[in-house]
Amino acid sequence: MTKRFDGTRDLRRAVDRLARRLPEPLEDLAWISYNYLWSWTPGGPELFTTIDDHRFRLAGENPVRFLLNLPERDLLRTATDHHYLERLDTVARRMETDLARPSTRVTPAGPVAFLCAEFAVHSSLPVYSGGLGVLAGDYLKESSDQALDVVGLGLFYRRGYLHQRMDRSGWQHEYWVEANTGQLPIVRVRDAEGQPLKVKVPVWDSELSAQVWRVNVGRTALFLLDTELKENTPLERWVTARLYEGSHDIRLAQYALLGIGGVRALDAMGISPGLFHMNEGHPALASLEIAAQTAAQLTGERPALEQLLEINRDRFAFTTHTPVPAGNETYSSEEFFRVLGHSIDEMGIDREQLASLTRIDPSSREEPLGFSPLAIRCSRTTNGVSRRHGEVARGMWQPLFAGRAGADVPISYVTNGVHLPTWMAPNMRELLSQVLGHDWERHAHDANMWHHVDEISDVDLWDARCTMRRRLVEMIRSRIVVDRLARGEDVNLAVSGLDAFDPTNLTLGFARRLATYKRLDLLFHNVDRLRDIIDHEQGAQFVIAGKAHPLDNEAKTVAQNMFSVNRDMGLLNRVIFLEDYDMRVASALVAGCDVWLNLPRPPMEASGTSGMKAAMNGSLNLSVLDGWWSEGYNGQNGWAIDGSTLDDPREQDERDARALYDLLENEVKPMFFARDSNGVPVVWLTRIRASLRSLAPMYSSARMVDDYNERIYRRH
Repeated sequence: MTKRFDGTRDLRRAVDRLARRLPEPLEDLAWISYNYLWSWTPGGPELFTTIDDHRFRLAGENPVRFLLNLPERDLLRTATDHHYLERLDTVARRMETDLARPSTRVTPAGPVAFLCAEFAVHSSLPVYSGGLGVLAGDYLKESSDQALDVVGLGLFYRRGYLHQRMDRSGWQHEYWVEANTGQLPIVRVRDAEGQPLKVKVPVWDSELSAQVWRVNVGRTALFLLDTELKENTPLERWVTARLYEGSHDIRLAQYALLGIGGVRALDAMGISPGLFHMNEGHPALASLEIAAQTAAQLTGERPALEQLLEINRDRFAFTTHTPVPAGNETYSSEEFFRVLGHSIDEMGIDREQLASLTRIDPSSREEPLGFSPLAIRCSRTTNGVSRRHGEVARGMWQPLFAGRAGADVPISYVTNGVHLPTWMAPNMRELLSQVLGHDWERHAHDANMWHHVDEISDVDLWDARCTMRRRLVEMIRSRIVVDRLARGEDVNLAVSGLDAFDPTNLTLGFARRLATYKRLDLLFHNVDRLRDIIDHEQGAQFVIAGKAHPLDNEAKTVAQNMFSVNRDMGLLNRVIFLEDYDMRVASALVAGCDVWLNLPRPPMEASGTSGMKAAMNGSLNLSVLDGWWSEGYNGQNGWAIDGSTLDDPREQDERDARALYDLLENEVKPMFFARDSNGVPVVWLTRIRASLRSLAPMYSSARMVDDYNERIYRRH
């Protein structure tokens, strides 16, 4: 049996180093800090916030950085706090029990290797941008919860994704912050000689070297490749500098490293996957590396590339997240082979054969080259991420399956889900535990269990919702003052943010990537109607957040127009834009908002998961019937806007904006403010219970991972 060098012993050494800095009674904090399981274990976050909540937030909620920089007096004080030590022991034993469970192998041939360009595990590890990464992070956590034999593989972006700063006009500016690897809960994987384990991938006209980092996500190992090595040129070191770099050359090099380098890294660590799950098309070149390995093992004449891919088709599954052709990256033949030609040639693959497999029309010499067609052709299954997206994907990729009717195109769907322990507010988890049982999260996909939410009293449910809203308002007030001061606003305006929002008002959230198809501008379509909804005795307040890609000037203009309209309305403390949207902000928003808005231009929302997270916290969705909401909405668990399309986008925007305002004025606000003699909105709470009953079991990551196991991984 091949010995693994997968970073396990390197983690032990890192834990030992941190433990030596801690007083003996606190030594368990060392190994806890190096496993993100703490972040979703009840009582885990409180182990750090109890010591010093302010310092923990300043440390980016990174426990390793927090402990390394904590004054010795605070450590000594904590080490003599018997109540704290009891809580530490409880969390440590709970985590040890979880980690000690035997693993379940999903495929008989080996673990599932989940390849993705981004992973949103925790805000302290900023190698994610948005929904794709959040889905990947939730998948790893759920795999850990179910004790499945899964490994994740991605890239370690030293500067992560962009940080956002808005100027006074509302124009987005970007900046990046380089990670300090010595203070992150990650370790460099080393080989048998104790040297950093490295792989090489031919890119451009040279050999790109990459080292491997390991991150423990509960029981699941996540491996990240990194090119910040002295033997690389400055250009090569930049390959893993930033996520979704604008340069085509850099992105192609990233995808070569992810796909080809990912397979080689797993080989070097002694990990032999039974299945490669490619989450989006970025890692599709993994199929070429496996094909080249197969060819090297065969005797006689080398088969054509299509035959090699066919031999290994059962080793690959592909999930597409993009419902429009323009969203699937393509490259000219010249730039594709300028970056990747060296790798292709070294693997003995004919360039023309490969080019034909990366085009929708294999015979075309003009069509650009893309990774999604290759991923579809080399995988045993392809799936979209919602029922409607599956339909859209079948129509979009039908040309790859000549002679098949749209309904017969072999593209299925597995609707996304969200990791409840990560995204549910602690007080909501505690409330549900009282009626669902202490280990209810292990059975989150059991629909019958969720009928017990009817046993929660109106007062308790409303108190929980009010607590979450109040905490959100407190966070907004503190952040908006800093945001305004940073962009040079008048001090009086900045300080007025301390009174922003009313913790008793109807609070609506719109937070997601600022792409034009998300239609943030729909909210401001009719300023007079919007002002009337907000500026009223029983008023509403809106919190908005999101980042535009650095090259997406259209999206930046939408945000800038929002700032302008908001100033003209004179309601700056009732419509708030929170800068630098990340997982920490998202957690507060999905918990504290009463209504979650989603206004995509259909059918461009593949799935969407933020509304699922909001629903788990008792927030109600008001969304266009697109993505997951088109299958989740049942008429009683939220509100819906027509998801049909019109030929004229302006006419459709007018129709959808009118529907949005009508719902807010005639249904949402009246229901929220209709109170009984105890001040409780009874009908509103009835809708919350309907939302929890119908959505929580269907849109948890437990159901999603079960679907992948049964319908994709164990497919016969």
